Amino acid sequence: MAVTEFSFDVVSKADPQEVKNAIGQAQREIETRFDFRGSISEIAHDGKDKLTLTSDDETRLTALIDVLQSKLIKRGIDVRFLDYGKLEQASKGTVRQVVTVKDGLPMEAAKKIVKLIKDKGLKANAQIQDEQVRVTSKSKDDLQAVMTLLKSAELEAPLQFTNYR
Repeated sequence: MAVTEFSFDVVSKADPQEVKNAIGQAQREIETRFDFRGSISEIAHDGKDKLTLTSDDETRLTALIDVLQSKLIKRGIDVRFLDYGKLEQASKGTVRQVVTVKDGLPMEAAKKIVKLIKDKGLKANAQIQDEQVRVTSKSKDDLQAVMTLLKSAELEAPLQFTNYR
């Protein structure tokens, strides 16, 4: 009888369709809200991972960010995926901020995950593969213990578990 190994991947990816839907909802809310009436407030999406937020002043830009974050949270996207650039002056007296939607597990977080698993002494192996960590074990119980450990760990990147076999 062959010895089977079970595995799963630890990734950090925002669903691009959900991000797009949240941006659309935020834009519709901005068009109808009273405090944005008559202002130049918009969210421009390049279709990939860059958002450009433009507004009249810093207070409206902060309100714009709040609307965007609330829509992302409602759609199940962690706000830790957002990386805010510096505030810039734009044309016609407006302010602009570029926000990047992070995709992929940073190398520091991947190393921290591998170290957590090894320090805990679980019978599971962890390997860094590009922007994900593959965790393998002969026992499904050990894999579930690793998942529980990683969910309770304080990491800077939001985690998802995929490819469970």
